Amino acid sequence: MSTSVDHLLEVRQAIARAEAEANRHEGSVTLVAVSKTFDADEIRPVLEAGQRVFGENRVQEAQSKWPLLRADYPGIELHLIGPLQSNKNEDAVALFDVIETVDREKIAAALAGEMKRQNRFPKLYIQVNTGSEPQKAGIEPKEAVAFVKRCRDVHGLTIEGLMCIPPAGENPGPHFALLEKIARKAEVEKLSMGMSGDYEIAVGFGATSVRVGSAIFGSRS
Repeated sequence: MSTSVDHLLEVRQAIARAEAEANRHEGSVTLVAVSKTFDADEIRPVLEAGQRVFGENRVQEAQSKWPLLRADYPGIELHLIGPLQSNKNEDAVALFDVIETVDREKIAAALAGEMKRQNRFPKLYIQVNTGSEPQKAGIEPKEAVAFVKRCRDVHGLTIEGLMCIPPAGENPGPHFALLEKIARKAEVEKLSMGMSGDYEIAVGFGATSVRVGSAIFGSRS
């Protein structure tokens, strides 16, 4: 039976193939291993195999396992890839190295104040709702460039990249292309796009990081 480590190696190889097919340098795409719902004992083998970049959806869940894992494994970079509630800003700034889900003015303002207060500055991404889905978080595509500008000019935030989650069941390519177009207009360098079912496609559209969970850890209960 294949293990999470076997799957990790397969995903890394697939990313390398996709980079080569897109005429991109090997290692230009960062693998974010999405460890949400998996406990510390399930994550440790992947850490032992050298993976150091991980994504979590919920602040409280991440708090329950990552401080101990960080004590045992140096160099971990932790990404918040789920919606950020305003009452979790303090904890998110303290715990995460990258927050990928800035999507409204209230969160931008709260993060600016909290980062200054803690003197800790996680990298920030704007989540864009490329499919304009009412049930999904993210800024509307037509508002994204202006929102990035307000984050910089009004709140003094450094915005490193954009993130999206294409609608389920749709061809993800146009959504990845749209995010890349917005990023160029907004003058941001990083693109977090692509998950277990479409990360190789995302590499072809310029993803700088892909968020892969079930293809590594298996299906979630």
